[in-house]
Amino acid sequence: MERNQSIQPNEISRSEVDLQHTHSLVLFNDEVNQYDFVIETLIDVCKHNHLQAEQCTLIAHHKGNCDVKLGKYSALEPLRDELLRRGLSATIKSN
Repeated sequence: MERNQSIQPNEISRSEVDLQHTHSLVLFNDEVNQYDFVIETLIDVCKHNHLQAEQCTLIAHHKGNCDVKLGKYSALEPLRDELLRRGLSATIKSN
């Protein structure tokens, strides 16, 4: 009996996931904004839960930057623009 190697309809192949997440929204550390403001902004703009936002804030503080969201450029662009509008430093990088 031959095994069926095809992908089932509700399975997602790794290449499909990689195509969906070809860019990262990167938050940079700054010496201007308070932790609480950055955390609340990540919750509001990126839809992080509190723990995720807190961890991203601490990573950015200690490492200089943190990838806060993965996705398509078109989906990340308005998030980056809103982070910038609120006074945070962010960019989008290609993975």
